[in-house]
Amino acid sequence: MTRVDMTGTEHGGTGGGRPGPSGRSGSAPGRLGRLARLRRDPGIWRRGILLAVFAVALTLLMALHAQIPNRLGNLGSLTETFLPWLGLFVPVLLLLALLRRSATALIALLLPAVVWLNLFGGLVADKSSGGGDLTVATHNVNADNPDPAGTARQLAGSGADVLALEELKADMVPVYERELAERYPYHSVQGTVGLWSRLPLRDPRPVDIHMGWTRAMQATVVAPQGELRVYVAHLPSVRVNLDAGFTASQRDTSADALGAAIANDRAQRIVLLGDLNGTMNDRSLNAVTAQLRSTQGAAGDGFGFSWPASFPMARIDQILVRGVEPVASWALPETRSDHLPLAARVAF
Repeated sequence: MTRVDMTGTEHGGTGGGRPGPSGRSGSAPGRLGRLARLRRDPGIWRRGILLAVFAVALTLLMALHAQIPNRLGNLGSLTETFLPWLGLFVPVLLLLALLRRSATALIALLLPAVVWLNLFGGLVADKSSGGGDLTVATHNVNADNPDPAGTARQLAGSGADVLALEELKADMVPVYERELAERYPYHSVQGTVGLWSRLPLRDPRPVDIHMGWTRAMQATVVAPQGELRVYVAHLPSVRVNLDAGFTASQRDTSADALGAAIANDRAQRIVLLGDLNGTMNDRSLNAVTAQLRSTQGAAGDGFGFSWPASFPMARIDQILVRGVEPVASWALPETRSDHLPLAARVAF
């Protein structure tokens, strides 16, 4: 029986060793020796305990995010807004665990990795497909947009059949109407939101979301395949500051009002387009999100972050549907707004 000398290396030892395929003597025994020493190292389990504790804490934070209370500065909603980004800690912990040569930390790291994949793994793959009957788009154009005409022309070239705009300043509305008129012969503006369509619109009217002025509307798009109720909404903004935390009470009240309007709508097919100032993970939007499907979640490619446009970190603009099937969902190229426009294709 051949005996392998585990102590020999290419730099010394009792055996000379024969050259391996690479021409270097003792390379395979050297690797085996390093593995053997690593297995015999008792510190491999004692090192990295703090890293393992951090990995477990990260796991609990992601798995139990719904249990984080909102009573203190809406901390739960703040965590849920940026929940996907917690996954960045996994490769950082992996690197530290390897540098520390800690088996304990490496094993513990499996926990947050599995939980993150369970929560967001489905968003990583491209779920889009061909076909579809109608393309819809939404864009918060920014009241301070320095080039509304350019933004309008860019959106007109997107190929959308139905286009929703939010944060329309009164003196800019004529600019959008002029630039979008050729592509979209039908439109309605209600307060600071508007809807443009290649297909006839019926019964456009404001929707009360308890703000004191109009930032939501609905209309019926009359398509060859059937009627589609379209809601356009711009929920109140949220703020993050040291004194009050994540202040979102007005947004939450408006979300409840919008959710009630949709719940009472008997339309067979509904699409909600707009800036909800919150993500699908944010529990405070449950009145809306519990009733509708996200086109990005059902048929998107990646996370589809929309804000801020310069470095998107959250999808606070949404395309949500009921009664139609999403077949594709994507972000459109950046305009002069601080939000990215979004588009989706749906089948009746």
